[in-house]
Amino acid sequence: MKAKSPNSIDVYVGNRVRVRRKTLGMTQNGLAELLGITFQQIQKYEKGTNRIGASRLQRISEILRVPVGFFFENGGSGPVDGATNELNTFLSSKEGLALNKAFIAIEDPNIRQKLVALAKSLAVAGLPDSDSELQDSVVNS
Repeated sequence: MKAKSPNSIDVYVGNRVRVRRKTLGMTQNGLAELLGITFQQIQKYEKGTNRIGASRLQRISEILRVPVGFFFENGGSGPVDGATNELNTFLSSKEGLALNKAFIAIEDPNIRQKLVALAKSLAVAGLPDSDSELQDSVVNS
């Protein structure tokens, strides 16, 4: 018998919990303690293995200081397109979260623009010369 795979909405909601928790610098154990559950349960929620009940999701939203709707930004349908999925993957990574926090801390818009230009040039430098279409999409985005 095959193991039941997680529902895509449960995975999406769990990912949003993880991203917000990490953005706040909170550990799984810290969130679990505030909820009165084990950190293993938080892991299951974040992976989408276990569904988060309505009252528990309400409490999580209070702890993480976001409205419940934050967990359903796409109307509860989960990722709508590849760009949304890429963004969630990026923000779920340690590097993506660190880069996001550092970028937000930069107040000068000129420095932000220069940082984006630097990132684009580094991305293009890492692409093969034969992939000019992809290079153009990176530079013109």
